[in-house]
Amino acid sequence: MPVVTRRDHWNAVYRTKGEDAVSWFEALPAISLRLLEDAGLTAETCVVDVGGGGSRLVDALLARGLDCLAVLDVSGEALHHARARVGTHAQVVTWIEADVTAGWSLKPMDIWHDRAVFHFLVAPEDRERYRAHLRETLKPRGSVIIATFALDGPDTCSGLPVVRYSADTLASELGDDFQLADSQPWRHVTPWGTSQSFQYSRFRRRS
Repeated sequence: MPVVTRRDHWNAVYRTKGEDAVSWFEALPAISLRLLEDAGLTAETCVVDVGGGGSRLVDALLARGLDCLAVLDVSGEALHHARARVGTHAQVVTWIEADVTAGWSLKPMDIWHDRAVFHFLVAPEDRERYRAHLRETLKPRGSVIIATFALDGPDTCSGLPVVRYSADTLASELGDDFQLADSQPWRHVTPWGTSQSFQYSRFRRRS
């Protein structure tokens, strides 16, 4: 039986489901924008959105005039939909089709944003490769915003297992290079009205 890779899995999801037919859909990523503002977001800030192919965060940042943006996603299908959605603004964005744990590179960025990618990394070696890319990509004193399922959140998503986190356990995973600056619980309401418990955490990289 052939092995289904992460790319296969997520391409199938985005190929067969509409934008608002997935549990993680947000018409406006309000809490992400608030935490980005708390991290010092300006029109000159460089932001990478990890796993952002299905998110409207890039739309909101383009509307604010940012022109140093990158979106990374393992799913080419998700990135295709995002490019089509933002239209002519797509040329402003660096689009990276890659597994976050695999080989890819990007110039140094001010803010690393990840809504619901890290909690899918159940293997310790995948989390280590994620941290290596984070250290390579984020500027000194840069900010990291990561949203995961909270300790009382779901233990699977889209048929895949996840690791649930508190702010403290996530801080322990990232290590001493990163100082916890803020953490907020968040109840995400899916398009069909169910509630999911998330934990949003903002870190500052130590100089």
